[in-house]
Amino acid sequence: MRPMRSMLFVPGHKPSWVEKAWKAEPDGLILDLEDAVPLGHKEAARREVRAVLEQARPEEHYCVRLNSLASGLTQGDLEAVVHPGLSAVMLPKVYRAEELAELDQALSGLEQEAGLKPGSIATPLLLETASGMRHAYDIAMSNPRVGMILMSAGPGGDAARAIGYQWSKQGTETLYLRSKLVLDARAAAVTPLINSWYDVADLDGLARDARLNRSLGYSGMALIHPSHVAVVNEIFSPTEQDVAFFRGLLAAFEEAERQGHAAVVYEGDMVDYAMAQTAREFLEFARQLGIPAE
Repeated sequence: MRPMRSMLFVPGHKPSWVEKAWKAEPDGLILDLEDAVPLGHKEAARREVRAVLEQARPEEHYCVRLNSLASGLTQGDLEAVVHPGLSAVMLPKVYRAEELAELDQALSGLEQEAGLKPGSIATPLLLETASGMRHAYDIAMSNPRVGMILMSAGPGGDAARAIGYQWSKQGTETLYLRSKLVLDARAAAVTPLINSWYDVADLDGLARDARLNRSLGYSGMALIHPSHVAVVNEIFSPTEQDVAFFRGLLAAFEEAERQGHAAVVYEGDMVDYAMAQTAREFLEFARQLGIPAE
């Protein structure tokens, strides 16, 4: 699977927005059955999402955000959307690992009914509750379907209400949370993404926020508007200069290794096996995005 630098939310009852969303070139779409759908449109949204999944192309990554277990709507959501065109389902407002176990059990039965390989549908961990954030590592480790953690750190939503932070564009108030959840994700060997920017018009602010997230170790962002995708994709992608630097670093180290050395100075810095491995992984990341790295 390609790296997920950008995942774009699309309301489940707005199927006409799906093609428009793909034109922005996100790496994946999150079809929302929860907060973006009015209560009176839940059943219609299920049908619309199912229709989208039935027309999914092989290269398209679709995740569906379900309604919470507390809503009583989760099972009906799952029955509507489990389909070969579905990549993942995301359960909101997770507090503890037992909720993912319940989701896993429901998915297993529906995968069998649909003729899908067991465990083929992923369950990214959406972190919006204080308890979920506190126990993120343990929850992520509890189930092999969790290949991703999505940290919610935006203004005014479930996470802000649960933690009580007062959101700012500088992100100071969520710096600890952002840092902790990157560590939890990496320790659990899953990919960390974040949803932290809702201002549609302020693309400069988005870019600053994205650079902060990347510097902390996030792999990408979940977004609420198509205009945000290009900004985020650029920031979370290798530049030509990055690729050239790591290609040169690896070549210099491998030449030093052939000469019997375990370290070499490259552009003023000492390079050893650890840095060479970083270079290899970076160049592989570039290849996965279709960027020449040879």
